[in-house]
Amino acid sequence: MEVAPRGIDPEIWKALVPSENPLTPTRVALGERLYFERKLSRDGSVSCSTCHDVRKGFTDGRLVSEGIGAKLGRRNAPTTLNAALQRDQFWDGRAASLEEQAGMPILNPIEMGQPSRDAVVRTLAGDPDYVRLFKEAYGREPNYTDLERAIASFERTLIFLDSPFDDFLGGKTEALSPDAQEGWRLFNGKGRCVACHRLNASNPLGTDFIYHNIGVAARSRDFEALAHKASGELGSEGASKETLDKLALETDLSELGRFLVTRRRADIGAFKTQQLRNVGITAPYMHDGSLQTLWDVMDHYNKGGEANSYLDGGIEPLALSEKEIDQLVAFLFGLTDHRFADLNEAARRKQEERAHMTRPLRDTDLALRKVLPFEDRVLERKR
Repeated sequence: MEVAPRGIDPEIWKALVPSENPLTPTRVALGERLYFERKLSRDGSVSCSTCHDVRKGFTDGRLVSEGIGAKLGRRNAPTTLNAALQRDQFWDGRAASLEEQAGMPILNPIEMGQPSRDAVVRTLAGDPDYVRLFKEAYGREPNYTDLERAIASFERTLIFLDSPFDDFLGGKTEALSPDAQEGWRLFNGKGRCVACHRLNASNPLGTDFIYHNIGVAARSRDFEALAHKASGELGSEGASKETLDKLALETDLSELGRFLVTRRRADIGAFKTQQLRNVGITAPYMHDGSLQTLWDVMDHYNKGGEANSYLDGGIEPLALSEKEIDQLVAFLFGLTDHRFADLNEAARRKQEERAHMTRPLRDTDLALRKVLPFEDRVLERKR
């Protein structure tokens, strides 16, 4: 299983698989079973697949995820498709690897709610099938480190990079519609998408892997007050992994994004540039799920985001026409793997219907922004 997935350079893939956790069929099989295992949650109601559902593009289709006892977090669930190709995990990058990420939701009180690693291991050790599977995969009794490694191993098999766009790059010009092809041109030109969503053979995900404040939460959040509060919560020595997890998922400080991890003021309100692969089937969008369709996403960028003191310098109005927005969206739907073709088409139809229903409201908001100068827009958002 050391063979690199299609579309990934073998040397890059070799660097992405930790030497202490090489891929083997038994580890992947164990990880797949654990991924769907509800016994990993305290009340037996939630598994990894609850928020990363195979039928929903390995997301949950919700604004923010729901854990045990119908508890809601503060973040939208990113897809686990191609997660193995990310440099770090979560919207704020607070986990450095797939292994580290895999173990955190199990212990978070509003996600899977287990009280301790030992409690999880006791549950697994009481199941003869799991005892056998752990021994086959790692040669040991069930333990938490190998649980994390197994889930990460399974997730490394979720590479989905075979899309109409890839066919187009391979010379099949008919793989993308004329509108989608024009969207690709806009993506690299007037739309300026490529500034953060780099998309090429050496970077097939369409991300720069870094963090930007694009003004998603600025309409309703006072970043200065949140940053001041966070400084007290984080302490002078920095916060533990468990504390960061709590602040990110259970409090308003979630909106500070990467700042919670780095405590750099430049990271206030900044979140990871998400991959564009399979984006058509992973709605809703942004860290808080506040944008329902890809048309909403393009409108957000077209109007220049929400004004705030930490807005990334590259976020500014684009002056895209409605036709150009439609073309860009057509291109984005062309980035979905062929294996999700039916789901992609259903999502496109659903989003398009919703987008056309809300377009008059978006046009009104955009017109207001053209009239009000920048300073007045800031004041408008604070009222």
